[in-house]
Amino acid sequence: MKLAEITNYLESIAPLNYQEDYDNSGLIVGDPNMEVHGALVALDCLEKIVDEAISTGCNLIITHHPIVFKGLKKLNGKNYVERVVLKAIRNNIALYAIHTNLDSIHTGVNAMICARLGLTGTKVLSPKAGLLKKLVTYCPQAQAEQLRSALFYAGAGNIGNYSECSFNADGFGTFKGNEDADPFVGERGVRHREAEVRIEMVYPTQSERKILVALFENHPYEEVAYDIYKLENKHQLVGSGMVGWLEYDMDAYDFLHLVKDRMQAKVVRHTEVIGKRIKKVAVCGGSGSFLLKEAIAAGADAFITADFKYHEFFDAEEKLIIADIGHFETEQFTSNLLLEIIQKKFTNFAIRLTEQNTNPINYLF
Repeated sequence: MKLAEITNYLESIAPLNYQEDYDNSGLIVGDPNMEVHGALVALDCLEKIVDEAISTGCNLIITHHPIVFKGLKKLNGKNYVERVVLKAIRNNIALYAIHTNLDSIHTGVNAMICARLGLTGTKVLSPKAGLLKKLVTYCPQAQAEQLRSALFYAGAGNIGNYSECSFNADGFGTFKGNEDADPFVGERGVRHREAEVRIEMVYPTQSERKILVALFENHPYEEVAYDIYKLENKHQLVGSGMVGWLEYDMDAYDFLHLVKDRMQAKVVRHTEVIGKRIKKVAVCGGSGSFLLKEAIAAGADAFITADFKYHEFFDAEEKLIIADIGHFETEQFTSNLLLEIIQKKFTNFAIRLTEQNTNPINYLF
């Protein structure tokens, strides 16, 4: 199987434009046209992970964290990042990362945390803006249904749990073609009036090229009239963190023990237990302190994440309980999620989870 088949599928689920500006998700090392014989999935890409790929016959490593975050000015093996890249290149192993784009989708890392904690009624805590546009076009009534169907198939008209969404209004258009025109209806040099349908559809920005191809290929007019609008609307299924509800409210200490057990955390650093019972819970895999205000605004009783600094714990101000369980601990099951995603599509593809623990933090009890 070609590498591009796998990466294209992953990016159809977690598009690269969903990643944060600082991130470096995507194909880091490798030729999209190379044949992939097997894949190794891990949270981090370290030298021991490349060694494991070599020993198990895998020529693709898929990780959550990108091995390269910043540009490499030199490649001489002076640090672990350069050594990993060099070893992968020497052994013809492709490196692919799916990081904050996987964090951002409503079925991604945070959904996995919610599932482990038994949360229901979940939704994205901080939806992203700038990911949606609207297409408006005008089509003769007789051809409108064919055009709508083609635009739906290309990815337009999806809103939340609904597909094939459009707004349509009847009206008429006028036009007069010059001597070089080849009008679908009407005559050159004569103003024509045609009953038309105004069609409006929302679409994700990453689908724009396919949608415009569908528009031009299925619209009957020689010159297609259309408008594209950038929307301020936030994408309710894409963004940072998630929030949901426990089946029943819990004593705070019982809840913290539940989190420690379900997330297999060695320790839980938390703010003062303030006496309120826990029912509504916000989560964010990895470093989530930037979402504290959103968690409070959502009415969460607890916020499960990692990498809170000392002074940031004060910012809870007894409005909720912050539970910092560790960066690795919040994301350690991401490899299982990726394995499930890939095996669902490529049932006969050789893919395996790493046997290595890549957590750089050790604990003394």
